Formats: sequence, structure tokens, C-alpha cells
Amino acid sequence: MVTWFWQRSSPAARTLKVRSRGDHGDVRRVDFEELAPDIDTFLGQAAYLQLGYFETLSELIAPTPELSQKESLSLAAGAALNKHRELVGLIRDRGDDPLGLMLPFREPLDAFRRATHGARQLETMLSVHITAGMLDDFYLALSASYGSTGSRVAGILRGDDDRQAIVEIVTAALAADAEWKSLLSMWGRRLVGDTLLIARAALRPLSLDAAGEKKVEPVFTDLLAAHSRRMAQMGLDA
Repeated sequence: MVTWFWQRSSPAARTLKVRSRGDHGDVRRVDFEELAPDIDTFLGQAAYLQLGYFETLSELIAPTPELSQKESLSLAAGAALNKHRELVGLIRDRGDDPLGLMLPFREPLDAFRRATHGARQLETMLSVHITAGMLDDFYLALSASYGSTGSRVAGILRGDDDRQAIVEIVTAALAADAEWKSLLSMWGRRLVGDTLLIARAALRPLSLDAAGEKKVEPVFTDLLAAHSRRMAQMGLDA
């Protein structure tokens, strides 16, 4: 039985650096094309994920009392919808049906959104910022496997996501009430497992041998490092 890398005490050598928001350093590529999903799966999942971010952010607008926060959430929702539309346009340019490509992932990705929907609005805002950040980074890492189509996807995902406003809402809440820190830190740690499972499920085969795990490990290691930076930016413990 394979032991996953986060269950081991010794750190693995890193051969890929996934770019986090605001990090403009070089990204070193790991060649794991044989583990990447087929192009239809890649595009269908990426497009439906962005639609899910839009839906969750839109749901947060109505119960948010502050007008400035409503505006911030609407901008983030609009950015996710724009990315979804651009990905849908890319799929159509390839002569494929966007709905047909997205439909197989509706059930598992909706279940993921339900599992990461918090009992409180701040938890759900944090969920979008953390899970979208991790999965955007993951799909950027995968995009190198798909030639010119992957380059177009990477350009879309690197577009402005307007989620910095969520960071500002969370940090303002922490400044107003220090008790939020432990609760949101714990919630952020919970999100990691669910998000890594979604990323892992996107790869093939479903069961990796030791050699396959070794190829995937650097990508997931860097996803965790980027997650830690996002949490630290908000003053939260990863």
C-alpha cells in the first residue's frame, strides 16, 4: 500500500513551484503528462469549478449587511463568471459542447462545494478563497500537458480573480474579534483535505503506484506551501 506524502515525516525534494497569487517567480514544470486527465475532463472540470465559485459567491451577497462587502463579493463573483465564460468559449472553439463536458462533474463538484460550505459566512468566504486558490494553482500546473489549449487555459486562470477583497473582509473580522482566528484557522486546515481529494481525483489512474505518487508529490507539496502563504497573509495559522 502506498503511503501518501503528507503522512510521511521527511520532506520530499521539490521539482515544481506552483505560482501563488502575487508570486511572479518562475514555475518549474514536472512532466507528469501520463497522469493528467484527458483534455475533455480537464476542460469540463475547470469550467464547472469556476461556475461553482460564482454560485457560492453570489449566494453570499444577499445576507451580507455591509454595502461595501456586497460590492466586493459581487466583483469576485463576476471574475469567476468571466473565467467560466472564457473556458466555455474555449470549449466551443474546439467544436465541443460545454454542457456535455461539464455534466459528468456536476455531482462530485457540487458535493465538494456542499462539504466546504461553512456554517458562517466568513467560513464560506474563506472556503472560496482557499479552495479556488489551490485548485487554480493545480490546473495551472496541469495546463502544461495540453499544448496550445493548455496555454489558453493558463492565461484564463491567471486573470484577475478579485478575491483580495475576501482577504480584506476576513482580516477586518479578525481585527474586530480575535476569537475568529482559531475558528477560521481550524476551518482552513479542514479545507485542505477535501481540496486535495478533488485534485487527486482529477488525475489518472485512480490508484497510483510509488512511481506515480513520486511524480505527483511535488505538485501537491507546492499546493500546500501556497496554501500556507494564503493563510499567513490573513493572519491565520495553516
